[in-house]
Amino acid sequence: MSTDEQQDWQSWHEGRIVAVAAPYGPLSLTGTHWLSDYPEGRIPAVPGQWREDGDSVLLTAAPEDGLSVDGKPLTGEIRLAADRGPIDEARVTHGGRRLVVLSREGLWAVRDFDPGSEARQSFRTIDATPYDAGWALPGTFRPYTADRTIRVENADGRERGLGLGGEIVFEVDGAAHTLQVAVESDGSLWAVFADATSGSSSYRFRFLRPAAPAADGSVTVDFNRALLPPCAFADHFICPFPPPGNTLAVAVPAGERNRIDA
Repeated sequence: MSTDEQQDWQSWHEGRIVAVAAPYGPLSLTGTHWLSDYPEGRIPAVPGQWREDGDSVLLTAAPEDGLSVDGKPLTGEIRLAADRGPIDEARVTHGGRRLVVLSREGLWAVRDFDPGSEARQSFRTIDATPYDAGWALPGTFRPYTADRTIRVENADGRERGLGLGGEIVFEVDGAAHTLQVAVESDGSLWAVFADATSGSSSYRFRFLRPAAPAADGSVTVDFNRALLPPCAFADHFICPFPPPGNTLAVAVPAGERNRIDA
């Protein structure tokens, strides 16, 4: 990795644009269809019949549906678990589309990723603030004695649980601030936050993913790598809103700000 922080950031930023614009990146999501909304199993925008069945989904297809599973045309019925891997490796396909089985809090959905989506065709770039070393802040991670789950509103208007494993403490202009964070399986952290720029010069909220803290709890809180959430690219994502306490009173003019279309 280059020791030039600005060059590293530029590479990261360019990589983000490529990933977002990829054929099965977030711009290609054209629908998240909750099966509870379709008790007969027929989703208007998606071929086949999709039915919840306990801890799995039953998909029934006829030849005219044009569905394939694991690369082979599907005729009849198959039981599906939730897809866990990359979108382009989803088991169910319809031409170039990927139909991804999703499970959240006991409810099942089918997500439709289409490389030909209007959003992907119109996307130009991600507007981001140039790197500023002053926004790579030293911080301290304070783990909770036990993981917590709180209910927060999601972008689709429903409340869901958000798991939290601790908080990071840092200073901006001499004033202390705190963000509650989740702890990922690799030890890295994830925060959903808003600030005084949210909804004006930046998207209404953003994500932050600091690396795993050191043994003494020290961690770099680098707002230069503040991320737009997936729902900034497609309305069909169910991103969680910031939990209480994660809306900073200060402006954070760093990181990704907004999506720009042609």
